[in-house]
Amino acid sequence: MNILDKIVADKRIENSLRKSLIPIKQLEKSVLFERPENSLAKALKNSSAGIIAEHKRRSPSKSEINQGLNVQDVATGYENAGVCGMSVLTDAKYFGGSLDDLLLARAATKFPLLRKEFIIDEYQLLEAKAYGADVILLIAAILTREEIKNLSQFAKSLRLNVLLEVHDEAELQKAIMPSLDMLGVNNRNLKTFDVSLETSKALSKLIPDDFVKVSESGISSIEAIRDLKEYGYQGFLIGENFMKTDHPGESAKNFIDGLTSKV
Repeated sequence: MNILDKIVADKRIENSLRKSLIPIKQLEKSVLFERPENSLAKALKNSSAGIIAEHKRRSPSKSEINQGLNVQDVATGYENAGVCGMSVLTDAKYFGGSLDDLLLARAATKFPLLRKEFIIDEYQLLEAKAYGADVILLIAAILTREEIKNLSQFAKSLRLNVLLEVHDEAELQKAIMPSLDMLGVNNRNLKTFDVSLETSKALSKLIPDDFVKVSESGISSIEAIRDLKEYGYQGFLIGENFMKTDHPGESAKNFIDGLTSKV
């Protein structure tokens, strides 16, 4: 069993427990539940930088990244830096995150927030909405086409943007459908954790222009983003590069300033 299979197996157990503890009606009564759409896809289309910054304490591939920062400070720093939105890891066991991180980030900021999670059930979309997310991530590697369709359509009914993540051509062909807003190519193989930007380049021509193209993982330089823009990418998910510093917001601002300055 690879790491992705382990995570999903644990997620099924965790999700069943959460459903038994917090009923759907309680989630629907959240003051955040009726928030209007706050589109990350539109923000990316209108941005010259296209950065989605991430809050991530640790990961299975890197262990500890940064445990010492509070999420409100990170979120505020990113928003002030001019990123398009923020990805918040909510998985506890493997990434050290929680839904409370999402809630705290929402209280501190107005920009779009992505719940980055291993989503397998509609209940997790209701949680995302109740805790202040504007965008949800669906991972093609762990879902069937029917599941992607049902989850993405349900997300749209909740006024959530959908970012669908793929790793190869087979996942991409399985996943393309109208209920998606953004198609993300993860340059990290979730089974081996090897990273290559060539994955984004190879798949770019297969992604229809109806979708905002997002490149994820392994992006650490301005040159890499300028290169990927040539392939039609408008969004760039960067977490570790900022989070491994003492001041992620400042790091993001310096990065964006360098990216948007005249070459």
